[in-house]
Amino acid sequence: MILVVGGTGFVGTKVAHALRAAELPVRVLARRPEKQDQLRSWGCEVVEGDMTDAESLGRAVEGCTTVVHLVAILLGRPDEFERIMIQGTRDLVEASKAAGVTRLVLQSALGTEEGREVTPYYHAKWEEEQAVKYSGIEHVIFRPSFIFGRDGGILAQQIKVVRFSPVTPILSHHRMQPIWVDDVASLFTAAVSSAEAPNRTFDVGGPDRLTWAELHEQIRKTLGKRRLAFQMPPGLLKAGATIGQVLPPFHGARSAVEMLDLGDNVGDIGPVTEAYGVRPIGVKEQIRRAVS
Repeated sequence: MILVVGGTGFVGTKVAHALRAAELPVRVLARRPEKQDQLRSWGCEVVEGDMTDAESLGRAVEGCTTVVHLVAILLGRPDEFERIMIQGTRDLVEASKAAGVTRLVLQSALGTEEGREVTPYYHAKWEEEQAVKYSGIEHVIFRPSFIFGRDGGILAQQIKVVRFSPVTPILSHHRMQPIWVDDVASLFTAAVSSAEAPNRTFDVGGPDRLTWAELHEQIRKTLGKRRLAFQMPPGLLKAGATIGQVLPPFHGARSAVEMLDLGDNVGDIGPVTEAYGVRPIGVKEQIRRAVS
């Protein structure tokens, strides 16, 4: 049995679906199991629990040989990152050891090593990585760049901006290496059962490296839209985020801007491609799928 934590979110539902398509047994942790009819229709077992409830993690992992860990928050107060991501991961690791789990597969993020002293998100991801690496359990850690999809992630937001706004702000001058969410799900499916590359950390991305301006240009071409575009100065973004984060929905917004301004979000995908044989689609096809 494979326990998927974070299996009700944007990436998690795709991972759960891919695992079931491979006829693997899947159990998904959910705070509201009664709302997860889609997961059950795929044949997933859905159990109640939460990353901040160590006892529920212990119950969820009973009888599992593999754990896929996808839980993360992008915005929040420092104590929320501590409770949900850092302590939650430590509790999950301890529960996994007690249950005899033989493999952990963690979704981290590109930029974690460079940004761990810069933003709460990257710091929490780094702590997650350390907990998994030193767990004594065989593990695989994926560090993806931006994950694109039709029904979630930042690509859908950017498509809406280009579709409906006469002016499109460019959020960063740095490069990214986007990967389609279904390709991420294929990597997790390979990693849970493959004997290849245990105890390694992989950069994950698509075949294309491009700037945000180039991304917007490709979106405009795909939609057939003529739009004015302008580069948002990092200082202006940070100032707006600082003002906005006093409101509850925007707690941590400044750190999100700092993540965008940290540097190029790209990596070497040769090792992960060689290990698992997944060849991600390019950005042009990603956008075509997202707007279709």
